[in-house]
Amino acid sequence: MSSSSTTEPRRTALDALHRSLGATMTDFAGWDMPLRYGSERDEHLAVRTKAGLFDLSHMGEITVTGPQAAALLNHALVGNIGSVGVGRARYTMICREDGGILDDLIVYRLGETEYLVVANASNAQVVLDSLVERSAGFDAEVRDDRDAYALLAVQGPESPGILASLTDADLDGLKYYAGLPGTVAGVPALIARTGYTGEDGFELFVKPEHAVELWQALTKAGEGVGLVPCGLSCRDTLRLEAGMPLYGHELSTALTPFDAGLGRVVKFEKEGDFVGRAALAEAAERAVSAPPRVLVGLVAEGRRVPRAGYPVVADGQVIGEVTSGAPSPTLGKPIAMAYVDAAHSTPGTAGVGVDIRGSHEPYEVVALPFYKRQK
Repeated sequence: MSSSSTTEPRRTALDALHRSLGATMTDFAGWDMPLRYGSERDEHLAVRTKAGLFDLSHMGEITVTGPQAAALLNHALVGNIGSVGVGRARYTMICREDGGILDDLIVYRLGETEYLVVANASNAQVVLDSLVERSAGFDAEVRDDRDAYALLAVQGPESPGILASLTDADLDGLKYYAGLPGTVAGVPALIARTGYTGEDGFELFVKPEHAVELWQALTKAGEGVGLVPCGLSCRDTLRLEAGMPLYGHELSTALTPFDAGLGRVVKFEKEGDFVGRAALAEAAERAVSAPPRVLVGLVAEGRRVPRAGYPVVADGQVIGEVTSGAPSPTLGKPIAMAYVDAAHSTPGTAGVGVDIRGSHEPYEVVALPFYKRQK
């Protein structure tokens, strides 16, 4: 798995299909991925109102098995993975000894002694190496399964109906952050009720050789209800509206989960030691006594779009930095997530702006998320 700088980008099992659909392709974390098929705004709104179909095969799947699989994951990750029931999933993080975030993850418990860890594409190798290193002394095996899976996601209010027409799996009984093995359009799949859009939806883990067949079956099933293929560009605006962090933007090794406002994922009460425990305990205390910068939402009063790295200002002073910014198709205004000084983090705080190429554009501080779907 060499880096993308020296090799051609990797291609998913759906590569030829994306090109036949006229997708604009881009290099993302060493993979050639569809950025958009047509209008990213149309794709975004389709997911919010109907349904969208995504290829997420760039995500990094790592299988952990063995009698001490749960104990290994409890040691290696900040969450209490041992308490996850079979068929359930948990959002968690893997941190360094100093508490810095290496990646945020979803861990699925597939069986009594089998777990599927899903890492971000850009961090998959780091997570794999860390898990292998941390597995020393545990009766458990860490397996690189990145080539064993293709991952398709169908997201949006019409997604349960689309999927229900192709499977006899109990979708009604499938809770958010749960997964079950089933068959979709004749293809064996792990069906998970997870996603990164703020909408109801499903992620389908299948063998790469079944990806095209499944994509075509989902496309056909969604024809009458407005399903469209969607690229990474609208996935980014969807997750931004939903206030979901993106590694490399809201999360990094320079931040602990407490700095990112996600201290709830760290479970100090679990049995045994875990990597980063001491540093994270200190970070938890700091977050209470003197909170550092706080992650907030910003909504533009004007039309100019903020981008990652732009300074957030108040009274002529820099008080923070934008981590993600984009036009919001749902709100009809530019929005951003930013880390700002605690004194300016309360929703409605007056006088906050973003320095966009020397011009201080006014922004309203709001609570995250920007968008919450109606249940």
